[in-house]
Amino acid sequence: MRIDTLVIGSGAAGLAAALNLSRQGVEDIAVFTEGLKMGTSINTGSDKQTYYKLGMYGKEPDAPALMARDMSAGGSVHGDIAYIEAALSPMAFHNLVLLGVPFPHDAYGQNIGYKTDHDPKRRATSCGPYTSRDMCRALIAEVQRRNIPVFQQRMAVRLLVHEGNAVGAIFMNMETGELETVQAQNTVFAVGGPGGLYETSVYPKVHTGAIGLALEAGACACNLAESQFGLASIKFRWNVSGSYMQTLPRFISTDADGNEPREFLRDYFDSAADMYNAIFRKGYQWPFSAGNVPGSSLIDIFTYIETVQKGRRVWLDYRKDPDDLRLCELSAETREYLERSNATQGTPLERLSAMNPPAIERYRKNGIDLSKEPLEIAVCAQHNNGGLEGNIWWQSVNVRHLFPIGEVNGSHGVTRPGGTALNAGQVGALRASEYIANSQDRHAIDDVDFERLAFQQLEKLIAKHAVKATLDWRKERAALQHRMSKAGAFIRSEKAVAQALDEGMAQLAALDKCGLGGLATRDCAELLRTRQLCIAHVCYLASILEQCRVVGSRGGSIVLSASGKNISPQLGDEWQIMPENIAYRNCVMQCKYVVGEQPSITWEQARPIPETDGWFERVWADFRNKAIYN
Repeated sequence: MRIDTLVIGSGAAGLAAALNLSRQGVEDIAVFTEGLKMGTSINTGSDKQTYYKLGMYGKEPDAPALMARDMSAGGSVHGDIAYIEAALSPMAFHNLVLLGVPFPHDAYGQNIGYKTDHDPKRRATSCGPYTSRDMCRALIAEVQRRNIPVFQQRMAVRLLVHEGNAVGAIFMNMETGELETVQAQNTVFAVGGPGGLYETSVYPKVHTGAIGLALEAGACACNLAESQFGLASIKFRWNVSGSYMQTLPRFISTDADGNEPREFLRDYFDSAADMYNAIFRKGYQWPFSAGNVPGSSLIDIFTYIETVQKGRRVWLDYRKDPDDLRLCELSAETREYLERSNATQGTPLERLSAMNPPAIERYRKNGIDLSKEPLEIAVCAQHNNGGLEGNIWWQSVNVRHLFPIGEVNGSHGVTRPGGTALNAGQVGALRASEYIANSQDRHAIDDVDFERLAFQQLEKLIAKHAVKATLDWRKERAALQHRMSKAGAFIRSEKAVAQALDEGMAQLAALDKCGLGGLATRDCAELLRTRQLCIAHVCYLASILEQCRVVGSRGGSIVLSASGKNISPQLGDEWQIMPENIAYRNCVMQCKYVVGEQPSITWEQARPIPETDGWFERVWADFRNKAIYN
């Protein structure tokens, strides 16, 4: 197939890109995807899944520069990209509203908001536990109404790059086993976050991510060490943020068989009131944060000690309160929130039912009745703030005509307000489609050169089919996932990460030598997927190792160090952590994959938030002349 623009992935970002390309007049497009129901966007959520946008309610003032400042506050963010995400957030948001996504508004038409994590204003909004799913459904309906071609059951196995320009991709048809090649002037890469990297993960099991394909093709990544982790259920993968914590469930642990229950958090707090105030704060400070150590993020560490170090299982129990929980003894913050939410009933489940009934129903539909059983949880990988590095038009900084959008684009830096990712995906789709539709930057590759390039890659895959497969993809993937959760999750140390990186490099070398002969289509595809996950694995570990060596504890992780500082009197010297080296807040960590070697790590200065003069005539002239795309 030869088309103008290829969209890989069909989450909220990829679908929005296809829709906006069509609106911009780019009709020669197609979406290639493993399935419209396979990504993170349509399969994930939380108690009240957040969408972050410019404040547009009541008297509280807001402006793009203010929102960009808050999104950049944690460091390692390019200010111009944050500025764009802020400036285009109203357009991206109202596009979704017009498509039918049911964001709430009052009688005056104002979209109501609330404060989320790392948010000083009420910019956050939500349409319930399924905000991203509702976005996907609305976008799918519009893509289908416009008859935009969508090819499902296609797994990308190679990106094709010619003279530093993306020119297409090779896919495996999961139904027939055939390899299909697409030649494209532009490739929108919307494959989501690294869902397949971690053993303990809240990413939906159907989503694994494909950033390794772009890394192998030479695309530069940034801030891969900056991931987000948080408490989540593991039988059914779902974040237990917000009201799941604010309704004050009991934290209990059991042995491996579910016996010997005990309220383990009591070991770390002076009173029941102190313990439950910390659990309440965990609701709106849900992601693990080095800035909340000591603080509410100690709960994540205590849970880690119980599950990983002691080998026990941890559960949330909503069925009853302990005898010593008295709402009148809780902090004013906790008590007033529950009172204003009409959630002062006698059990956590009753409080959750008063505050957020869909949160209970979500589990019931997935076979978990919170009125009859506790909910097993762990600290899980949830989001990657890093990813491929793009410019202000979401084009790769070093592979032209490749546009990484959505979670695979690493625009967020160290911290981000909750819900920023959904906005960033929609804004990235707007920017990439506008640039593709208006830019005169075209890369010419004739059919002969393209076919030569494509066949070079196809021959490598065909040659692997001639060699008997020697590795089991299930065992290989389980090994890298276990290694990543052990060394590269929210608790890190230089020694453990260095060892994991060496092991990952050895595993990648073995996967490179492994053949594909004798495998059924699905197993062949999964072994290829495991290889690209392993490429991502070593790039992420190399970035994390750099953090352990020079950056220290920040964002969503802490670095253990014998020369560090103690974080809690209840924890021993092994829990001393390396403080953050704040000099790196103004820097962005870049990572490039190098075949046969450890990935290359470099640093660049983060660009500041632009100072714009706002002179209408000049901006209008640049817009008319399309100078803004140069």
